[in-house]
This record gives sequence, structure tokens and C-alpha cells, in this order.
Amino acid sequence: MTSPKQSLPRFLNFYGRSSLSIQLMVVGVIITLFFVLVAVMAPSLQAWEWLQNPRESLSNPILEPPGVRYWFGTTRQGYDVFSRTLFGTQAALQVVILATSLSLIIGVPLGLVSGYTGGKLDRVLLFLMDTIYTLPGLLLSVTLAFVVGRGVINAAIALSISYVPQYYRVVRNHTASVKNELFIEAAQAMGASTPRILSRYLFFNVIGSVPVLFTLNAADAILILGSLGFLGLGLPEQTPEWGHDLRQALDALPTGIWWTALFPGLAMTLMVVGLSLLGEGLSELINPRDSK
Repeated sequence: MTSPKQSLPRFLNFYGRSSLSIQLMVVGVIITLFFVLVAVMAPSLQAWEWLQNPRESLSNPILEPPGVRYWFGTTRQGYDVFSRTLFGTQAALQVVILATSLSLIIGVPLGLVSGYTGGKLDRVLLFLMDTIYTLPGLLLSVTLAFVVGRGVINAAIALSISYVPQYYRVVRNHTASVKNELFIEAAQAMGASTPRILSRYLFFNVIGSVPVLFTLNAADAILILGSLGFLGLGLPEQTPEWGHDLRQALDALPTGIWWTALFPGLAMTLMVVGLSLLGEGLSELINPRDSK
């Protein structure tokens, strides 16, 4: 039995780590909400005369560094970097939300059914998901992008396939460990159908780690989307997208034109950091790890 003197330091340590987790999560929420707000307000801001259309170059293409007229400067092709960075947020969120939601919608039900029923279906699904899981996410996304082509929906499909096994594995393992609990056996004895057991008794007991996985996958998806855009495989040519803009800025860097790469890269980095902090904070709060 633990004495009060031994329990107090452990409590203070847990409280301190929990406070840090909350702080990290708050910072992540603030950064993420900022980008969400920017994406939502971008179309309204375009109605203002001073905000250039991100898909159209200036009437007189000029190259200008950041200043009063063009806050983030312009590119060699005459595009407003501020406008393209702003609307790049919208494109990133659209693809990332679609990709992570699609992988969640597919992976969670498969994990529930596989973990609960077991047998041949479980072995087949486990083999398939493990095969996909062993493939590098970027390589798989690039390959699928070649097949499905460009576009928001196509990019989301290319990204989502590599995340399905993660949801499947987490939910399947939790389901397999919970399905023999007494409350499941009681539901079976009362004649509850398999869909009812899965949806009412198992679902809410096995999805605790899904929100954490969702945010971390979203952060990873932004990097992969940027990589696809950098390789010319993401969204259509004129669509403002951070990875594509970084590729266009690559040739300008040796000549001292730094601003065309700085601001899209900084936006991508901040968004990834925000989602990562949010995911890590959620992970520590949901599954606190006691120090020994």
C-alpha cells in the first residue's frame, strides 16, 4: 500500500505533466483555429480591392519584395504571395479534412468488424492493412496521385489510403481486447445483434485514441500534400497551394528572392506545428503516462 508521502510526489508530477499537456493543447488549438479562420474568411477578403486574385497574375507583372503595397511581395510571374499564401490555407484544409475523414470512415468500421468477428475475415483484413502500412506514406501517395490525377478529391483519396491502416489497427486491437468483457457477453446473452453491439457497446469504448490519431494524421497530410505539390502532382496548376508555390520559388532563391519561398513554407510549418501540439496534448490527456 502506498503511503501518503509517496503518493503526493506522484500526484504533483502527474498534475505538472497534465498542466503542460493542457498548455500545449491550448497553443495547438489557437494556431489551428487561426488557420481555420483564415481559410473560412479568404473568399470574403478577396472581395476587397487590395487583395489580388491568387489565380491571376498582376496586369503588369512585376517582382517586388514585401512592402506596404504587397505585404508578402510578388513572384516573378506577377502573383501576389500574400494572396496565394492565404488561399493556400483553404486548399490545404479542404484536402486534409477530406483525406483524414475518409480514412477514418473506412478504417474505424473495418477495425470494429475485424476485431469483433475474428476468424478468416480478420486474418485477411489484417494482412491487407499490414501490407499497406509497410509502404512509405509519401511513396504510396505519389503512386496513387499518378493514377487518380490532380484535384482536391483526387489528392484526398491519394492521401487517405495510407492512413486507413492506422485507424484499423488501433480500433481492431482495442475491439479484440474489449469483446470478451462481461458487458459484451451480457449483451450477447440478451440477444443483441452484431450491428447493435458494435455501434452501441463497442464503438464508444474503443475510439478514445481516434481524435489523437486524427490530428497527427492531419499534420502529416499537410506535409505530404506539400510534397505532392512540390512534385507537380497535387492540385491543378493555377490553384494556390503551398507545395506548388515552394517549387516555383526554388529557382528564385539563388538570386536573392527569398520571400516567395519564406511565407508559404512558414505557413505550412506553423500549421503542422499547431496540429502536432494539439495531437500531443490530447494524447497526454487521454493516455497519461505515469513516470516510474
